[in-house]
Amino acid sequence: MAGSSASSVSSDSGVVSVPAQGRRVGGADGGCTGRPHLTELRLSAFARHQRVALPLGAFTVLAGPSGSGKTTALRAYEALARLGAGAEVGEVFPDPVACVPERARPDAQRRRGFRIGCTADGPEGQVRLDVAVQAEPELRIVGERLSAGGIVLLETALRDPSRRCVQAAWHTAGQSPVTRAPLPDDRLGTALLPLRVAGKTEGQRRVLAAAEQMVVALRSVFACDPRPDRMRGHVPVGSGRLLRGCDNLADVLWRTRAECARRHAQLVGAVRAGCAGAVADVVAEVLGDGTVRGVLDRGDGVRTELARLGDGELRHLALSLVLLTGPGVLEVDPVGEVPAAMQTLSVVVDGFDRGLDPVQRGELVGLAARMCERGHIRVVGAVSDVAGVVEGAGSAGASVSGAGPAGAGGVTVVHLEP
Repeated sequence: MAGSSASSVSSDSGVVSVPAQGRRVGGADGGCTGRPHLTELRLSAFARHQRVALPLGAFTVLAGPSGSGKTTALRAYEALARLGAGAEVGEVFPDPVACVPERARPDAQRRRGFRIGCTADGPEGQVRLDVAVQAEPELRIVGERLSAGGIVLLETALRDPSRRCVQAAWHTAGQSPVTRAPLPDDRLGTALLPLRVAGKTEGQRRVLAAAEQMVVALRSVFACDPRPDRMRGHVPVGSGRLLRGCDNLADVLWRTRAECARRHAQLVGAVRAGCAGAVADVVAEVLGDGTVRGVLDRGDGVRTELARLGDGELRHLALSLVLLTGPGVLEVDPVGEVPAAMQTLSVVVDGFDRGLDPVQRGELVGLAARMCERGHIRVVGAVSDVAGVVEGAGSAGASVSGAGPAGAGGVTVVHLEP
């Protein structure tokens, strides 16, 4: 796509026009064709957002001033992912009232709530999921709709507030057009369908295929926000997969260095570009007390412990590691029944550019664009300096588009306003 055009994102403050810069190359979605992945996040009524639809490309950055709702949008994305993994609504929304739009008024039964949804693309085409959650007087899922190709495949509704269940109806296309049964009101019905639908008719098989596509698209999500203050200490050996705050970074470095020399070499290259001074290697040293610490090998006999690095250097290192690894290293819950080749890891990062200088930011944006182009990973991040991200993408040879999917190696920029 040459030149510039305008796209828009609806918000409760009006329509935000977004000029697309650079060019779009190749396929419409960064090489993810065939793998279930989210293409849109809908915030129908969620905290400060109302009637908002956010397009999601292979690498998407949410831009806007403080108070525009970038973190809130990422929170909704993560909430849908956890619901898709089968988590209870109380675990997903520990403070549900904070998700209710500020101006929402209770009905005659003193009920208030919020609505979110998403669209997943994949072998079944576009599948839409919309969820209504009641926050007051008690937390419960009161409505859900799963649809594809203009057909409602699953719909639930709260019929009797005194019962802890919703009435569900799903597409059958057999002797009976729909099947009706109660489902619990504390879990996402779409995630429960494989346990309830027999798959005997063509309609039932279509319901199962659409539900599987949505669940696979939602499940493999790693939400991270590296915390440099937690990354400087020594950690136990074998502490597990990388945590959300990257607290156990040193232990994961010890593991990944031994598991894949090629990826480790790429990590060293990324760290070399983002850290001051010479960097010959990134290693982990096991100490006598059973803990491990991360160090930079300077190549001249000097080793610098990670505790001595600046916040920006540590965040750059941690995010580079996240982009260069996968579900086996990160604390995510992929679908075990689906081959890894048919799944896409989605990395959600609040403050993608936080604490980074221009060089670090440009290197990280370029790395994210390259990894997303390969198709096994997608990134959604909130940024404070969109101009810096666009500049970094340009210097890395990545295309940039406005509110719409960028092409292969591209960055989709979505602007939000307060």
